[in-house]
Amino acid sequence: MLRTAALLICMAGLTACNNPQPYATDEQVSAVRFVSDEPPSLTLFTMINNTSGAGAHTSLLINASERVLFDPAGNFYLQNLPERNDVLFGFSDPVLQAYISSNARKEIHVWQQTIEVTPEVAETAYRLALSNGRVAAAMCTQSTARLLQQLPGFESIRPVFQPDNLGLQFEAIPGVVGERIYEDDDVTYSEAVAATNAALIEQ
Repeated sequence: MLRTAALLICMAGLTACNNPQPYATDEQVSAVRFVSDEPPSLTLFTMINNTSGAGAHTSLLINASERVLFDPAGNFYLQNLPERNDVLFGFSDPVLQAYISSNARKEIHVWQQTIEVTPEVAETAYRLALSNGRVAAAMCTQSTARLLQQLPGFESIRPVFQPDNLGLQFEAIPGVVGERIYEDDDVTYSEAVAATNAALIEQ
């Protein structure tokens, strides 16, 4: 995790979730807008405790007219990554890899589930994320589930509080492709943040 984040994030640093980013301006959002050449899709991320098997966090990557991350009540922030009410912009491939790697630690793995959708469904998800507003602590899974169940083809999703439960519901939708990502860095999140910032200062 640590080595990946340090290599991939050239001009940014991580901060904790109790230091929320200000509401990004249109100029800040436009400056980092990332459009992927991959098909429109939704990717559900579920952070799973390797010891208990319980879910720890839920987020949703939306590949629509631009690729953004809906990270409700999340704690992933980069200094140069604009954010509006738990939607993070500029999710290029290096930023995406840094996000995954920062969450996959010795005690946590990332369950990544992707499904291709129509441009219309992706754009609807994008608009719903932007209009959702900031999410309260411990509501990450329920808010993601409520967003998903408004989309055509995802009506079977039921709001739950357990991230692993939502992952199982998502897995049951035809077309979902999943993988589990493990890393073995024996550091805490805070230690990773400090080391990443130190590496960036040296650059």
